[in-house]
Amino acid sequence: MDLKQLGYFVRVAELGSFTKAAAALQVAQPALSRQVRLLEVELRQSLLLRNGRGAVPTEAGQLLLEHGRGILHQVERAREELGRVRGTLAGRVAIGLPPSLARLVAVPLTRRFRQQLPQARLSITEGLSVSMQDALLNGRLDLALLYNAQPLPELELQPLFDEELMLVQAHPEAEPHAPSGATSPTLAPHPAPLPLAELAQLPLLIPTRPNALRMHVEVELAKLGLRPRIALEIDGVAAILDLVADGLGFAVLPRHAVAASGRPAAFAMRAIGPPALRIPVALACSAQRPSTLTQRAARELILQVCPQGQNTLKALAR
Repeated sequence: MDLKQLGYFVRVAELGSFTKAAAALQVAQPALSRQVRLLEVELRQSLLLRNGRGAVPTEAGQLLLEHGRGILHQVERAREELGRVRGTLAGRVAIGLPPSLARLVAVPLTRRFRQQLPQARLSITEGLSVSMQDALLNGRLDLALLYNAQPLPELELQPLFDEELMLVQAHPEAEPHAPSGATSPTLAPHPAPLPLAELAQLPLLIPTRPNALRMHVEVELAKLGLRPRIALEIDGVAAILDLVADGLGFAVLPRHAVAASGRPAAFAMRAIGPPALRIPVALACSAQRPSTLTQRAARELILQVCPQGQNTLKALAR
C-alpha cells in the first residue's frame, strides 16, 4: 500500500471533497483522483462514493479511514524517532483540550512548547471529552485532557485534579444588558455554598449532551432524584457567559472559565454543595501506541501549565 495514496485518501475522506483535498494538499485534482483510484484498484474496493456534493466514504472506506489515520500517525512517529538520532526533538504532537480548559491552558502551553521544543510542531484541538477519547484511540490525537474519563484498556489515564464547578450568574451590580421585558433571574449574594438540591430549581444555560460538564451535573442531581431545569442548551463557554451576563440564566462552570472571560467583574460566583460539585480531570493517551520522546516532553509541559499540575509532576518524580 502506497503511503502517499493512503494520505491522499484520508484527506479526501476527512474533507469530503476532492476539490478541498487538492487545495489542502497543493496537488492537481486530476492527479489526486488518479492516486485514490489506484488505491481502490489495488484493494479491489470502492472507497468513496462520488456525487455532486463531494465524496463520502463507503463502508470499506470508513474502515480504511480509521486504520489509515493510525498508520500515517505511526509513520510520523518513526520519522520523529529517526530525528532523535540527530539530537533534536521534532515531529508533530496533537493535543486535545476541553473548551473550558483550553481558555486557561492553550496560551501558556503554546509558549512553553515553542521555547522548549522549537523543532517540533504543536496542534491543539478543542472538543468534547467523548470525541477526544475516540480521537486518541484512532490516532488523531496524541494527548488529551479529559473530564470524567472512564477507564478503558486502550487508554492510559493520569488523574490530575478534581475541578470545582461553580454557579455563575450576572453580577447584581453589573450593568444589565437583557432586552426590555426579559426575565433576569438573580440570586442575592451569599457567602454560603448553594445546596446541590437547590441547583435543580434554577434556569440553567448549559451545553448539549454529551458534554462532560452537562452529564456530570445531570448525574449528580439524579443521585438526589432531581433533574436540572434547562433554560437553554448552548455549546461554547464564551456564548454561555455572554448569555449569563445578559441575565438570561445561570451557568455551572469552572472558576477559571470566568477568570479567563476577559470581564470577570460582570459575574458573581458561588460554590455548590454539600456535596461539593467537582469533576475529575485526567491526562490521557493511547495505551496501544508507544509515546515518542517529543510526546513525553509535551506531556510534561501540560502538567506544568495545568492547575495543580506541579503536584502531579512531583508525585511522578518520587
